[in-house]
Amino acid sequence: MINTIDTIVTAINAAPPRLGGVRLVAIDGPSGSGKSTFARRLTARLHDAALVSTDDFATWDDPVAWWPRLVEGVLDQLAAGRPGGYRAVEWVGGIPRPGPSRTVDVPEILVLEGVSAGRVSIRPLLSALIWCEHADQAERLERAVARDGEASRPHLVAWQLFEQGWFAVDRTRRHADHVVDAALGSL
Repeated sequence: MINTIDTIVTAINAAPPRLGGVRLVAIDGPSGSGKSTFARRLTARLHDAALVSTDDFATWDDPVAWWPRLVEGVLDQLAAGRPGGYRAVEWVGGIPRPGPSRTVDVPEILVLEGVSAGRVSIRPLLSALIWCEHADQAERLERAVARDGEASRPHLVAWQLFEQGWFAVDRTRRHADHVVDAALGSL
């Protein structure tokens, strides 16, 4: 069943915090499925919510192994009631490099958006797991290329193959509390 943003907001507001006093919401799904757009819309609808993107951590060469930096710098700190922080990846001319330091004050709700945000290791701490999908893989690729530039196409093709394997093993969609097709634009 595809859920509406109103249904999801209501469910998140009713969910208990599981990351200390913070309700942690993961928005996961394949590239080009509308995760970032949906995450911004959802965060704007929630009271005292912060948004962190896995794009601030991931690179083509390190798609998911950066996770301990997020846990130690942000999630563990928020769970203890302290602000978290991390150094974001900045993309210049399609090349990742260390970017700005970011602080994450302790919110009521932390929205974590991006591929692998709903991974199995974090699920016990989630108040909600949202899966964004858009069935047309070719269209998702074109959306991602439009976002990241034509030079990123070979990387994005490889990324789509990586995602397929990751999601098959992690079984993220199967564990989602909510499924959205953000590309529909009706959310």
